[in-house]
Amino acid sequence: MTGAKPERRHSFLPDLDTWFGREFPGLPGWRPATAAHAIPVEVTSDDGAYTLRAELPGMDPDDISLTVDDNLLTVSAEHRESAEDKDHSEFRYGAFRRTVRLPDTIPADDVDASYTDGILTVRVPMPAPETRTTRTIRVKRAADGEEDRS
Repeated sequence: MTGAKPERRHSFLPDLDTWFGREFPGLPGWRPATAAHAIPVEVTSDDGAYTLRAELPGMDPDDISLTVDDNLLTVSAEHRESAEDKDHSEFRYGAFRRTVRLPDTIPADDVDASYTDGILTVRVPMPAPETRTTRTIRVKRAADGEEDRS
């Protein structure tokens, strides 16, 4: 080895997620009209349930939507800007969305969601562990003239 650093290659086209998912070069705060802000989340598992906590400050619970599809949990919300004039604002307005994949199928009936002090807390019960049993299957000898059905 010569100790030389490996050559780092750069693409002429930026990663589209980097290009459109963050601020547009030269235009602070610009985002595509269809883009949704990501919602910061934390997921824990204990006491027989998954708990998702999502940061959604200043939201009205009626503006928060929670959908369950197989093992995907999606939180969506929209924060509308007030009509009052502002000299300066760093608040985020618009659509917010985050989808989290859990390791098991989510039971649609037992999901519990609450919103307090800017934090959405979603509790999803873990499915009961699948019980597996090991058993031995007897292999029979095929009779003469009987076809192999495999």
